[in-house]
Amino acid sequence: MIWTLKKIFYRTYQFCMGLSLKFIPWFEPEIISGADCIKKLPAVIKEEGFNNVLVVTDAGLMNLHMLDPFFDALQSAGVKYSLYDQVQPNPTIGNIEAAFKIYKENNCQAIVAFGGGSPMDCAKATCARVARPNRPVTKMRGLFKVMLPAFKMGSLFPPTLFAVPTTAGTGSETTIAAVVLDAETHEKYPITDPAIRPKYAVLDPLLTIGLPPHISAISGMDALTHGVESYIGKFYNSRETRQKAVLAVKIIFDNIEMVFKNGKDMEARKQMQLAAYYGGYTFTRGGVGNIHTIGHNLGGMYGVPHGLAMTVIMPYVLEWYGEAAHKRLAELADAIGVSKSGMSRPQKAKAFIEGVKELNKRLNIPDKFDCIKDEDIPMIAERALLECNPTYPVPVIMSKEDCVAVIRSLKA
Repeated sequence: MIWTLKKIFYRTYQFCMGLSLKFIPWFEPEIISGADCIKKLPAVIKEEGFNNVLVVTDAGLMNLHMLDPFFDALQSAGVKYSLYDQVQPNPTIGNIEAAFKIYKENNCQAIVAFGGGSPMDCAKATCARVARPNRPVTKMRGLFKVMLPAFKMGSLFPPTLFAVPTTAGTGSETTIAAVVLDAETHEKYPITDPAIRPKYAVLDPLLTIGLPPHISAISGMDALTHGVESYIGKFYNSRETRQKAVLAVKIIFDNIEMVFKNGKDMEARKQMQLAAYYGGYTFTRGGVGNIHTIGHNLGGMYGVPHGLAMTVIMPYVLEWYGEAAHKRLAELADAIGVSKSGMSRPQKAKAFIEGVKELNKRLNIPDKFDCIKDEDIPMIAERALLECNPTYPVPVIMSKEDCVAVIRSLKA
């Protein structure tokens, strides 16, 4: 009885949230695109009236000297910059506080996120800290915890954020979410608020040319997860977000093996960046689901890279959803061409899931995790459901027992 009432509450919450989303102004980032377009960004920063920015990135990109042309262009444009380059693969609260400190000490006016999902998340959470200087990161966990309280308390507006992705996967350059790790508890969770959405997104395919095949694969499959989860979700989507989700899924199936096999294929790299952007666009409105919640917590507990977690988990959760997801998955099967004439809806849905599995195999992605410990599974499930419910509009609401069973099925 109690579980039935909880599910009714969750669905009522999601339905009401879906209605309210129709009244939120969805301002999209302005896109700067094309090969070598990163060199145009300093002029845009200058035109926006900023002379002093914080650049958030990671040590790996610095060691590869990937930011050198950008730094040179900043200097030529007369824009001063401060640097935080210690972002970890799963950005921690400590990373965010360190970046926030540099921002304040150097009187920065805006932030440039340069890198994959981790620098993006760190930069976006740093924006939240600038907007709410007296509110710790742990208090901004969840939905709309940045600007709504800020209006009440008279806090600052967040700084303008310029996002420069060097992978094609997270779509963070267009989302309202940042995922952070509490290093003390090993809990990973999102901060979700329109206030931290980038104002500009720089889509330069040249920045993704040097990605290793494995990173190209798991980042691209991360984008696929965004498209799939948002497309099959309830209540939140609009016609436009569903169209973008289908586009993301189709582009990825058409191009991901090309960038995996030939990283210098410029057109395929460009298409994958576009797919990642579409994936981020659609889940910003349409939401994600249990694939993400379980994946976040495997990342928090064991350090599993986000893209890898999404890729491995996706088929298991889609199968668990069963009939509730068949209609949407069948439509995706039609879109990517894995369905055949005469197939029933369940057969098409199964064909799509099998298509994902086969794609994973061709990309040399494992189908299990060898890091999961039995004693951790109940806690991982609890944390996953805490993130998911009541907010995420999943096709089927998982109980703790359901979530535990899915996580156990992931264990090698």
